[in-house]
Amino acid sequence: MFRDEDLALLSRPLYAFLTVAPREERWPAPRPVWFEAAADGTLQMFSEPGAPKVGRLREHPRASVVVAAPAGEPEHWVAAEGAVTLHDDGGLELATRLAPRYWTFDDPNHKLWLEQWRESGLVRIVVHPEKVNRFSA
Repeated sequence: MFRDEDLALLSRPLYAFLTVAPREERWPAPRPVWFEAAADGTLQMFSEPGAPKVGRLREHPRASVVVAAPAGEPEHWVAAEGAVTLHDDGGLELATRLAPRYWTFDDPNHKLWLEQWRESGLVRIVVHPEKVNRFSA
């Protein structure tokens, strides 16, 4: 479903904004997340198992994801929506693989975060796009 120009944007160290079904008293609230466009056409991200978004995804396994080029560049964004599967395996591996894309390890706090993730375990969130919208200026 992703075009070459989509994949070029999705391969950059940008944040994806993940939106899941809100609780009854809340409005939808996108959350910035690290992500990877996988070879199988899915978008994968991770979270701590006790995060509210994981609980909501267990109740309503659908989400939308938006990735946009930063300000100062020509407008370009990709939005995908679809079913979500949650996996107890692969979350830490994904986080470890993505860490150099988003962090430098000169900051000792980054090493501490990775260690905390190792101890707590991570859930891998996989979005299976059913619809993709895009815009490129």
